[in-house]
Amino acid sequence: MRTPSALGSVLLLGLLAACGGDDEAGTSEEAAASYPTEDIRMLVPYGAGGPTDLTTRTVGACIEEELGQPVVVENMEGGSGALAMTELAGAEPDGYTLSLVTAGTTVLTPLANDLDYTKDDFTPIGVMSEVPSVLAVGEGSRFTSAEDFFEAAEAEPGTLTVGVPGASTPQGIELQRLADEYDVQVTAVPFNGNAEMTTAILGGNVDAVLINASADVVENIDAGAFQPLVASSEERLSWLPDTPTFAELGYESLTLSGSTFGLAGPAGLPDEVVTTLEDTLQTCLGQDEVRQTIGEQYVREEFAGADELGSVLDDTQQAYEPILG
Repeated sequence: MRTPSALGSVLLLGLLAACGGDDEAGTSEEAAASYPTEDIRMLVPYGAGGPTDLTTRTVGACIEEELGQPVVVENMEGGSGALAMTELAGAEPDGYTLSLVTAGTTVLTPLANDLDYTKDDFTPIGVMSEVPSVLAVGEGSRFTSAEDFFEAAEAEPGTLTVGVPGASTPQGIELQRLADEYDVQVTAVPFNGNAEMTTAILGGNVDAVLINASADVVENIDAGAFQPLVASSEERLSWLPDTPTFAELGYESLTLSGSTFGLAGPAGLPDEVVTTLEDTLQTCLGQDEVRQTIGEQYVREEFAGADELGSVLDDTQQAYEPILG
């Protein structure tokens, strides 16, 4: 049985702890209200030099200028994005560790692998850019239209080869959905990124590629080395007006193979911090210099914030979990 003095000590300690908790909560709220006051670390789950790196560094430089604190961009490639996403998921939710995210790194990679995070371990902030995919053939291909390609695919199930940037990427999964939902079977051939896929299609080693239409691919299209047959976007692209979409061709659900490059933080990011970053991102993406550096065709005309980015990740999870889960 406790003595009165011991019981009093316990109550006193409990009261002090409660007061400390209130102080800690107050300090956190003050920190969020005054955010940012120190360097912001911005991760890129891929190597330097690609469109993800360009997008993150361009946006990061603008955020640094707008918020008055250094933004340090760090490339952390590995594990199909898992290395950077694991780092982000374990970071303090204070707004000082952020990352470029995609549906591939936050949804597909954890669905396809045994990892310690899911998309719910992140706080969406907004969409930085979007790069659609195109189903393209090389110069001199026997396929001159989307109709030619799909007629051959239906007549010769599994014989046509299509390069994709990895088996568990959105492009690879969309080809599986093409077979599962529409009974059109092609053979996906995984490569490590656009460079390998470009070499393969130009060398005639695959019949087609389902590839992100980043600047290097657009250059090949403009030069006539690539012929785009189909676009992954929901509506025709203004800069590829003669290229139909999958939806137009009757494959209505195949709109997820493009890449949405979003900005996110760890789960539990305070609302004040999210609002500050979301507003700043919107300001940056409204600047002509930022849009031109990223590529006008890759930046939405209307800003897509935290809710829109969250919807992209949710829609991808809903579509792909039955396949990969």
